[in-house]
Amino acid sequence: MVRATIGDVAARAGVSKSTVSQYLNKRYQHMGAETRAKIEEAIKALDYQPNVLARGLKQKRTSTLGVIVANIMHRLSTEICRGIEDYCQEQDINVILCNSDEDGEKEKKYAEMLQAKQVDGMILLPTGKNGSLYKKLARHRYPILFMDRKVDSVKADTIVVNNRESVYEAVSHLKERGHRRIALATAPLTISTRTERTEGFRQAMSDHGLEYGRYIINAEISSLRRRFRELFDGPEPPTALIAGNDLVLLEALAFVKERQLRVPEDLALVAFDNIEFAHLLTPTLTTISQPSIEMGRRAAERIISRIRSEEDLTPEEYVFKCELAVRQSSEMKRSKSTS
Repeated sequence: MVRATIGDVAARAGVSKSTVSQYLNKRYQHMGAETRAKIEEAIKALDYQPNVLARGLKQKRTSTLGVIVANIMHRLSTEICRGIEDYCQEQDINVILCNSDEDGEKEKKYAEMLQAKQVDGMILLPTGKNGSLYKKLARHRYPILFMDRKVDSVKADTIVVNNRESVYEAVSHLKERGHRRIALATAPLTISTRTERTEGFRQAMSDHGLEYGRYIINAEISSLRRRFRELFDGPEPPTALIAGNDLVLLEALAFVKERQLRVPEDLALVAFDNIEFAHLLTPTLTTISQPSIEMGRRAAERIISRIRSEEDLTPEEYVFKCELAVRQSSEMKRSKSTS
């Protein structure tokens, strides 16, 4: 079967090839409705498929974005990718999604693969383990954007949330409910989000006059349950726990079940992340929710603007606010005698 060309479409519609090209690139603000209808009819009748590769070579773009997430198992990562993909579809941009599994080597290989495929830019939820790679991309003015996590040594567009303030608000909420022994658990402090959440926790506990040194756990997910046992078997176990993300929460819930603790009577729970089943648990779960889909859309909008701009845009940092969604798991007030 002979493939139809743009010339065939132009001949059938009775217009020039440049007019068809303008139509295909959606530059038809000054094109009459009758002309547009003729071109559309010709495209359908001839089953014309634009040569995307040829168009990309001509425009020096591939209309493709690369997205590298650190852990696709996080609900946050999934929702961010949904926001990116939704916006890119509206802009006729393709997306190649890669999952680094928090592995620096995998992240590096994926970045090299995406460059080889000549993607127009990359959005990264970085592992933080490839400083030289990030700097190289930025130095060559390759369009990159960091999501969720900061890379302070690299000047690039960054989209994050107000981690410190959000955890501070959660601690204050628990303090108002009578809790004085409040714990925080996160994965190791290898990325900015965990560091900022821990800093916000320390600041809140200090400002409220509460002791916090032994109530902070920054450990690998695989060792969290053991660390929970050590903390709760020690003197003055916590009466409230803030889980640093959804994977930490799963370990906390497993520990609660193991010890047959009542929530919130024995232990109040707050989780940082968008927990899909928060309202389905018994009791319902208090969460620090992030506007992840909105963040993903903003990331795609920003990097596409950078790709299409003829100017060298100054890197910017966008900080989104989280929402403390108070539910039953942290609502019960405790008397001073039991806290």
